[in-house]
Parts: sequence; C-alpha cells; structure tokens
Amino acid sequence: MKIKDLAINESGFVFNPYTGESFSVNATGYEILKLLRTDLSQEEIVNELTGIFEISKDQAEKDVLDFLNILEKYDLLEK
Repeated sequence: MKIKDLAINESGFVFNPYTGESFSVNATGYEILKLLRTDLSQEEIVNELTGIFEISKDQAEKDVLDFLNILEKYDLLEK
C-alpha cells in the first residue's frame, strides 16, 4: 500500500500537488506517511510504530487503520 506523491515536511505539513490542497498531520500521521512511502506492509508499519512511540500493538493497529481510512476517504492512496 502506498500513498500518492505528496509533499510532506518534517513539521507534518502535507501538500497534494494534484489538487492544491494542504493539511497537517500529527507525529503519528507523519510517521505513517513516511512508512507508506516504503515497501513495508501494514503489519510492518504497525511494528515500526510500536517501537517509535512505545505504544501497544493494539493501539498502533488502530492508529494505522484509522489513518488509512482517512487517506482512502480523501483519495490519497495509490490504487
């Protein structure tokens, strides 16, 4: 699963060059976006988040699923 080619800076500002829209994400969203640019699976992303933020696997899974649903809603995932 990959995101479309978005411009993302370290402070969490995200720009969609296809639509001109921009938005901000929190630290978790920023890390998920960075990890989606790699070839990691959803499970691997969850595992990465547990280490980065020292959270439970259940919490990381919820965070990833919630964020992916938002990305899908706004058509930001590659098909």
